[in-house]
Amino acid sequence: MSGSIIKVAGPLVVAKGMTGAKMFEVVRVSKENLIGEVIELHGDTASIQVYEETSGIGPGEPVERTGETLSVELAPGLLTSIYDGIQRPLELIEREAKSAYISRGISVPGLDRAKKWDFAAKVKAGDVVEPGDVLGTVQETSLIEHRVMVPVDKGGTVVRINAGSHRIEDTIAVIKGSDGKEHEIAMLQRWPIRIPRPSHNKIIPSSPLVTGMRILDTLFPMAKGGAGCIPGPFGAGKTVTQQSLAKYCDAQVIVYIGCGERGNEMTEVLTEFPHLTDPNTGEPLMKRTILIANTSNMPVAAREASVYTGITIAEYYRDMGYDVALMADSTSRWAEAMREMSGRLEEMPGEEGYPAYLGSRTAGFYERAGCVRCLGAEDRKGSLSVIGAVSPPGGDFSEPVTQNTLRVTKVFWALDAKLAYKRHFPAINWLQSYTLYAESLQHFFNREVAEDCMSNRDRALSILQEESKLEEIVRLVGTDALSPKEQLTLETARMLREDFLFQNAYDAKDAYTSLKKQYRIVRAILHFMDKAQGVIMQEDFDFAKLRDLAVKEKIAQAHLIEEGDEHAFDALERAITEQLDSLTLTPA
Repeated sequence: MSGSIIKVAGPLVVAKGMTGAKMFEVVRVSKENLIGEVIELHGDTASIQVYEETSGIGPGEPVERTGETLSVELAPGLLTSIYDGIQRPLELIEREAKSAYISRGISVPGLDRAKKWDFAAKVKAGDVVEPGDVLGTVQETSLIEHRVMVPVDKGGTVVRINAGSHRIEDTIAVIKGSDGKEHEIAMLQRWPIRIPRPSHNKIIPSSPLVTGMRILDTLFPMAKGGAGCIPGPFGAGKTVTQQSLAKYCDAQVIVYIGCGERGNEMTEVLTEFPHLTDPNTGEPLMKRTILIANTSNMPVAAREASVYTGITIAEYYRDMGYDVALMADSTSRWAEAMREMSGRLEEMPGEEGYPAYLGSRTAGFYERAGCVRCLGAEDRKGSLSVIGAVSPPGGDFSEPVTQNTLRVTKVFWALDAKLAYKRHFPAINWLQSYTLYAESLQHFFNREVAEDCMSNRDRALSILQEESKLEEIVRLVGTDALSPKEQLTLETARMLREDFLFQNAYDAKDAYTSLKKQYRIVRAILHFMDKAQGVIMQEDFDFAKLRDLAVKEKIAQAHLIEEGDEHAFDALERAITEQLDSLTLTPA
């Protein structure tokens, strides 16, 4: 089952004599054994995208077919791992290459075959199991219990179950199918990366992905199982926002994909993540994290594989019943890889040179997010939230990748370079951003946080929108031309921006804010506005007195109040009431 190379064009290799080859079949290219994948077929001629550097490869060299599609290995040992785009552990590659640089043709397994895991059986001989049922568990890390499931194409009666210490390729169960055949089941399973893993059905998300970032959780919440995007120009803070989400969001498993990002950014992620502490448990964050690193200087074709590798691993943990969050930074680099491969295939270009299938590929990726009822007899639910960063050239949100992403995601967190230059972080523009999950999450917020939580959110948004209109007037005629009510709107909006939306990701106290605390800060600011309404309507009232109130300093420091300290917030609201009442003029 081999062919021979007739053309090499960068990462694209064309080979003849490939009769019987299938689309997306994995092949080994040249004597170097480079990993490639069939992406186009014409008779016995196949176009192959190679996931490694092709310099020095020439016509006449062999191409060996494997008969397999590009798949990931799924078993205990995934967590804490750092992979390249095609699931090769970077640590093993370095050891094999005996260098910090990745050598070509290195073939290393994605998971350790020698390590033994303690398998605790959940079923017994004679039990009938369905695809997706949990056969047993392995304590993969101190934070995550790995649930070993029946493969999706198997099912039947358990003939034998082997509890105890096993390697991932050892047989841990034997299942007799309805056809009478016995199937040996190991902890190690494989799944093609381009095919979504199945589930019973998707369900409507009803709880938010709590991130601890005030502008996201309060103004533009995202549901667990939702899809969102973070577009923004260079230097606006996409990577820091993604890293903050990975650290603080309440998902149980994190998959972080560095797709085509600069090497120094990925180096920062790879060196920092192993030392980060999970704020929820105090354990190292890596114990529930998988990193996939595919930097901009790595072969361009592997960028496309990296996002599919990451989302397939994420779906695997979702099927166990976990809440999983996937961060892809950035999908623009993935789209650029598609554009390069499409150009080399001489396909008809679409808008701005991107392939005509950009929209369908983008939709196919984000559609794999969702809250699902997992396969199996037991009622097990899992969720996969996908957050993709987009890097539009020059911050132009009308370019094809951003627009195609907006068509399929329901949350849009627009990063603004102007806010970043003003040192306002996170630099998310509250006038351009939106969420389509607010209605489905309203019941959760009103039940779990406070009855007026969402009404306060709507009010805060309208104040910020009103501010943008008033700013046009202020530029022309100045603040003094505004009515007292309009001046109060501007002052309240300033407090919302500076005292609530501004958040320091590097300050341990300020980096994460619970939903309850976010609600109390907004309530305090709106309480200030409500109490001030009556005060400012007094005849000849000096608005400067309102600006100079000492309680405003306490409002500005409300984010430093300890989590759960309701008494401190009650005291703050009392202080607001007292100081504003003191401004009321006594009758003559």
